[in-house]
Amino acid sequence: MNDIAENIRQIKERITNAAMGCGRSPKDVGLVAVTKTVSPEQIRKAAEAGLDCFGENYIQEADKKITALADIGVSWHFIGYLQSNKAKYAVRLFDLIHSVDSLKLAKELNRQAARHGRVQKILIQVNLGGEKTKSGAAKQAAEELIRDVAMLENLSVRGLMTLPPFFDAPEKVRPYFRQLAELRREIAAKNIANVEMDELSMGMTGDFEPAIEEGATLVRVGTAIFGERS
Repeated sequence: MNDIAENIRQIKERITNAAMGCGRSPKDVGLVAVTKTVSPEQIRKAAEAGLDCFGENYIQEADKKITALADIGVSWHFIGYLQSNKAKYAVRLFDLIHSVDSLKLAKELNRQAARHGRVQKILIQVNLGGEKTKSGAAKQAAEELIRDVAMLENLSVRGLMTLPPFFDAPEKVRPYFRQLAELRREIAAKNIANVEMDELSMGMTGDFEPAIEEGATLVRVGTAIFGERS
């Protein structure tokens, strides 16, 4: 039987060790528990074990879970590919959207956020590997996209996210994490109005430790908490 509480304890210990090993405070690294295909009952157990932030990939699945778990008082992040026609649901459900990859999507999120009278926090997704199967702005186009999005009154750019190419060896992913951290520093130095480069969402179950060593502030971990997906 999968012991969610013990898994969380182990992950938090690894996050602490990775952060302290590179001179960072563990408090500066947030754990986003990825709950794709995970039942509301399992999510509730994770919340009872101390987790307060959960990440969903699909709007319809998330809507059902967030409604069923409205009483647990946690933060919900959207971490999957987001279509513009789902923006109206996303701004209603999520505190932070990690995967904004185009001005078209940003404009629709802005429009829907204005309808709800809120400012939606977002991250800009960057496709560092140039993979056609993954979303995200090209590295060289990220700053221009951020400048355009910064003009939208009901969005707040809070940082960057990436899904690097998959490698069996975590160390092979490190250069991509380092690139995102460098891009974050470059953009932060420009002091663009309405843009805060506070967050770096990078690192998953297989590679979150090198991501932390390269500056991740949000790591997205699912399998190591909830077990293999059915």
